[in-house]
Amino acid sequence: MLSSRRMVAVAKVLGLLAVAGLLIHMGTALLSPNYNINGEDLVEWWNKPPAETKVLERPQASGASYEPGAEKPVKAALVALVRNEELYGLRKAMRELEDRWNHKFNYPYIFLNDKPFTDKFKKGVQDLTKAPVQFGILEPGSWGYPEWIDQNKAKHERETATYIKGRSESYRFMCRFQSGFIYKHPLLQDLEYYWRIEPDVHYYCDIDYDPFLFMKKNDLKYGWNIAPSEYEPTVRTLWNTTQEFMLRNQDLIPEHNMIDWVRDSHGKYTRCHFWSNFEIVDLSFYRSKEYQAYFDFLDKAGGFFYERWGDAPVHSIAVSMFLPKSQVHYFNDIGYYHPAMSHCPEGSKESGKCVCDPKEGWANGFTCAKRWRQIS
Repeated sequence: MLSSRRMVAVAKVLGLLAVAGLLIHMGTALLSPNYNINGEDLVEWWNKPPAETKVLERPQASGASYEPGAEKPVKAALVALVRNEELYGLRKAMRELEDRWNHKFNYPYIFLNDKPFTDKFKKGVQDLTKAPVQFGILEPGSWGYPEWIDQNKAKHERETATYIKGRSESYRFMCRFQSGFIYKHPLLQDLEYYWRIEPDVHYYCDIDYDPFLFMKKNDLKYGWNIAPSEYEPTVRTLWNTTQEFMLRNQDLIPEHNMIDWVRDSHGKYTRCHFWSNFEIVDLSFYRSKEYQAYFDFLDKAGGFFYERWGDAPVHSIAVSMFLPKSQVHYFNDIGYYHPAMSHCPEGSKESGKCVCDPKEGWANGFTCAKRWRQIS
């Protein structure tokens, strides 16, 4: 058995390797002569000033109570798909989230698992919050293989894969569930919004407003704060499949959207995606006929298993295809870390309500974050 110190060291090495792989992919994209936007060369595009953005208000909840158990101004919850053995990592994340934000707002937690939660797990998370906590089991059909998947073909892909999480079967189950089923779970059926949380993440900033109410009052559908590029081997046919969907379903594609964030001026896939381990979403978007039609089309194509399509690129392409930029929000003020990447607001090392080093939280400088700031 490895000692805890050695396990930490191994985890750090794996994190560095993941970052190195990401940088290699980003570098390849940057050096490509085709990587541009609206016909501009990369240098011209990179130096282009950000597109104008509307100043959004942070409304106060007049007459609403944020006491534990009281009805909130927005029907919303913090939601995690998590295993019993991830209790410690989840407790660490919850402790920070409670200290930074939820001890003031007391939004409920919903935890989902493909297996029953243990009493130890339930007590471990309930000890950390005064907010209501609910525990749920995944519904049949939402976890595992759908009947049309060739499991021998899926097994071959796993056994020959050389990319991150490529050999994991359960990771693919997770990606499919997060893409097309989490918002259908009975415990979420009455929610307007959800904030996805995960174990082993960090929250760097005191948050003194209600992001759910902020989203609702400003008619925002999707919120994010880290945007890397996806590993090409995991999404080899995702863009071609998406183009086929768009061709067959032109009536579902609105005239005004932000498709140029995921599609360059040559029609190629930029692989830009919102890292969905942090997302705050108006669930009416995922429940819409447009999103459901897109997910069903992808699901029948089999790429969750024959490749390793992740929920992050699936969500991101759908957001780009169906929503205008005015309904998508960059939570630049929420410092956040997920193993291998982090976002730290500028100036947080010396002042403000965040404590982190922007040089270590470099996600704000990703090409895809830059691209987001340029599109209108």
